[in-house]
Amino acid sequence: MNKSLKSAIAAAMVLAATASLSAAPKKAATIKIGGVAPLSGGVAVYGVECKNGIDLAIAEINAAGGINGKQVEFICEDDEGDPAKSVSAYKKLITKDKTRLIIGSLTSGCTLAITSQAQANKVLQIAPAATAPAITDAGNFIFRTCFIDPFQGRVGGKFSYENLGAKKAAILYDIGNDYSVGLMENFESEFTKQGGTIVAKESYGTGEKDFNAIITKVKAANPDVVYLPDYYATVALIAKQLRAQGVNTPLVGADGWDGLTENAGDEVLNGYYSNHYAEDSDAPAVKKFVGNFEKKYGKKPNAFAALGYDSMYMLKDAIVAAGTTDAAKVRDAIEKTNGDYVTGHIRFDEKRNPIKSAVMVKMVKDGNKLSQAYAATVSID
Repeated sequence: MNKSLKSAIAAAMVLAATASLSAAPKKAATIKIGGVAPLSGGVAVYGVECKNGIDLAIAEINAAGGINGKQVEFICEDDEGDPAKSVSAYKKLITKDKTRLIIGSLTSGCTLAITSQAQANKVLQIAPAATAPAITDAGNFIFRTCFIDPFQGRVGGKFSYENLGAKKAAILYDIGNDYSVGLMENFESEFTKQGGTIVAKESYGTGEKDFNAIITKVKAANPDVVYLPDYYATVALIAKQLRAQGVNTPLVGADGWDGLTENAGDEVLNGYYSNHYAEDSDAPAVKKFVGNFEKKYGKKPNAFAALGYDSMYMLKDAIVAAGTTDAAKVRDAIEKTNGDYVTGHIRFDEKRNPIKSAVMVKMVKDGNKLSQAYAATVSID
């Protein structure tokens, strides 16, 4: 065999080997985590803060070497708080970005819009803050990091009776909002079970701005406490009108109040709400999280940031335990979660809802700024 023929054969072998290598499936360079959240729109404070918490967790994880040796990439889509856009965001994440692990969305309506599809596609979905009970009904690929509405509604009722000493309560709620209605029903159930009486129960429609007519009825009932289960923008409006009519009794609400510190004034003082953690807690995990968050973003983290942070670390722990990003195997691992996180010790019940306590926080003034402080931890048997 002459030299030129040998050279030609050698060259052909190199080309064949190169072609074989390029044809071989490439291992993913990163672990892609999908996100759906309201980064704009009326409840953007929830989505932006949750994303900040997730981004912080990922920065810490990547700095420590990633997950199973791979860096984490977070692809977050804005649903603007619109369920139809949540569906579009979900479809983009699983088709274009090829992720099978998703954190989101934030509100219950937006999250419910994609749970059935995630279950059908065997996509692992973790809802950081969607508290409606039906969220996990879609099936065993759907988990949540937060407690559920029946629990926090009962927490509000027990706290009002036991901690505030209230015997008479008034309730103002949005009749068109499942979140608000569910909280109202469970507050009423627990408050009356404790021995209290509901002296006024008034509803309003989503988007209403003038509440003076129903507040007049509340004032006439002379309650010891007013339960106000709604989102922060509406809470601020109602609180201002309550105070203007001279209703200065304590106000109690739920986690939808998170965001009031940047979107309300003195009208929400003497207000309390059930939340997932207290930023002034002495727990080492909380102090580390709050310190790192302030260093990165220049402000204190709210509960949505903490829930996002915990969601990412819970997912990371499950991927490590599974040794893979295969959604079914990660699902099996996350179901066995039993550990301490920023928002408390988390383990799951048979519906993949976390078993945990709730804290009540109080709206206070910190100098000229509105702030919040730990008030109590409440457990329900």
